[in-house]
Amino acid sequence: MCGIVGIVQSDSNRPVDREVLLAMRETLAHRGPDDEGLYVDGPVGLGHRRLSIIDLTTGRQPMGNETGRVVVVYNGEIYNWPELRGELEAAGHCFATRSDTEVIVHGYESFGLDVARRLSGMFAFALWDADRRRLVLARDRAGIKPLYYAGTPEAFLFGSELKALLRHPATERRIDRVALSQYLTFEHVPGPRTIFEGINKLPPGHLLTLENGTVTVTPYWDFHIEESERKEDQKSEAHYLAELKETLKEVVRRELVSDVPVGVLLSGGIDSTGVASLMCELYPGRVKSFSVRFDDPSFDETGYARLAALHLGTEHHEATLTSRDVLDLVPRLADFLDEPLGDSSIMPTFLLSRFTRKEVKVALGGDGGDELFGGYSTLQAHRLFDWYERCTPAVVREKIAPGLIERLPVSFDNISLDFKLRRFAAGQGFSPAMRHHVWLGSFAPADRCRLLQDPDPQVEAEADGILDRHLAACRARETLNRILYLDMKLYLEGDILAKVDRASMATSLEVRVPLLNPLLLDFSQRLPHALKLKGLATKHLLRKALADRVPAAILARGKKGFNMPVAKWLAGPLRPLAQDMLDPDRIKRAGWFKPEAVSRLLREHMDHKRDHRKLLWTLLVFELWRETWA
Repeated sequence: MCGIVGIVQSDSNRPVDREVLLAMRETLAHRGPDDEGLYVDGPVGLGHRRLSIIDLTTGRQPMGNETGRVVVVYNGEIYNWPELRGELEAAGHCFATRSDTEVIVHGYESFGLDVARRLSGMFAFALWDADRRRLVLARDRAGIKPLYYAGTPEAFLFGSELKALLRHPATERRIDRVALSQYLTFEHVPGPRTIFEGINKLPPGHLLTLENGTVTVTPYWDFHIEESERKEDQKSEAHYLAELKETLKEVVRRELVSDVPVGVLLSGGIDSTGVASLMCELYPGRVKSFSVRFDDPSFDETGYARLAALHLGTEHHEATLTSRDVLDLVPRLADFLDEPLGDSSIMPTFLLSRFTRKEVKVALGGDGGDELFGGYSTLQAHRLFDWYERCTPAVVREKIAPGLIERLPVSFDNISLDFKLRRFAAGQGFSPAMRHHVWLGSFAPADRCRLLQDPDPQVEAEADGILDRHLAACRARETLNRILYLDMKLYLEGDILAKVDRASMATSLEVRVPLLNPLLLDFSQRLPHALKLKGLATKHLLRKALADRVPAAILARGKKGFNMPVAKWLAGPLRPLAQDMLDPDRIKRAGWFKPEAVSRLLREHMDHKRDHRKLLWTLLVFELWRETWA
């Protein structure tokens, strides 16, 4: 795992400023503490920071071909590099290293821009073709590895993190109002936007070329759920089950390739336990597993992690997250969040990554299973909501039920009944797509408008329009398949994967996600929805595939996210920080939100009248970020 940066000057007669390029590169030192490299050719400069995983001695970057006319910097892992190398050697290419990086260089020479489609892995790379004077950027299918870019009058810039681009003097820091509204609703800024105007994310499964001053962004892959009604296309559950078992084993085998020790992040959920069980079968030696516990019993799930570790026979390591850790870490969030991210589970993810990094350099994780196999409880909620709307009189839905829910006592425990029911009722009046994100995120559109200082209807419509734009590209027609497509495009890439990347790379730990390997992505696209969500049972086929590997108690448990006691901590140990950062005078000076609206949320939460954990955390993270970066 690494960090990459680059500059291509708009004026081809103006050389790259090496000091600026070095400053950009050094913002990414945490992504690559083992080595560094630089390539400068007149108006073009590429920078690299390396975390050495494969080919520890000869895998330095930037890496070029025999003539030095094709040069690449790259972040990630290519899992099919041995097969590609064999194919390229048969075609006459000579390799100078054992690094997976070199297959990108020679792959480009053989396949051109099609090289990205031929790669199976997690990656973001930048390739400079000196003969064509062409820059090529590419990002993996799921968006596991990040890549930012900006076109300024002075130069075209790119980097693994937004903060790298901010070190260039041509970059401006103007908050994008559409992006801010989207952050408030989704808890992240969905690509291709970023929180700053003029800086973009390269979307997953896309290529960018800069040639003759023209930037072109094109997809080379998309996630499309197939819905065929032809009998010849329909296979039995037994057929899919056998294929899934074989594919799961193959993707874990591929992602264990490493020249350094590999561990596994073990939460005690189905996905991570399944990955760990396959790893124990395929990995030489005893597997090291890692989990984190909370000192609040309503949030602590380490009993399941211990059960999994005992069942699998791993060498298990467990860290404890206390309120003291949170007090120390929250003010530092903005150090590694150069873009606001309102998912509070980034805290335990960071601490787990830091703990794991003491023992290993690489760890497998279980992310992606919920999106591919239908694991989120919101999918169950959609089915229940359909029944609720069909079978419940309007007067009950609109007046009686909301009144009863409001009378429930407020509990700050982990996803308590009152919290669930209030979130469920908040979906009233929305389309399934927006309802889904109202349940997942923070501020509903109307609440957002009451919060913003000067809401612009056009800006707000553009912010919410991202759902329609994604759905227009979705081939599926079944509602829950369309929801899963949105999860891939928004929640997975913008929240889950961004969280894991930032938290793990801040500690120089490489986290691999075998459940998002292209082999499984392709399989899940062909899997009928009925084998994902069967009735109200989530991950139907995945549970069956892992039934002989995972303890019954883990198979039977429902979905529980990597949550932490935000509600309690905001009203307790984090109260002074929240009151300071969300102080009315501070909010007024910033000019983005109405001070009275923020004060009301804070007051109601501190008085235990309402549980505003998501709303307040979203605002707190934004203010911490704004004071650091804006």
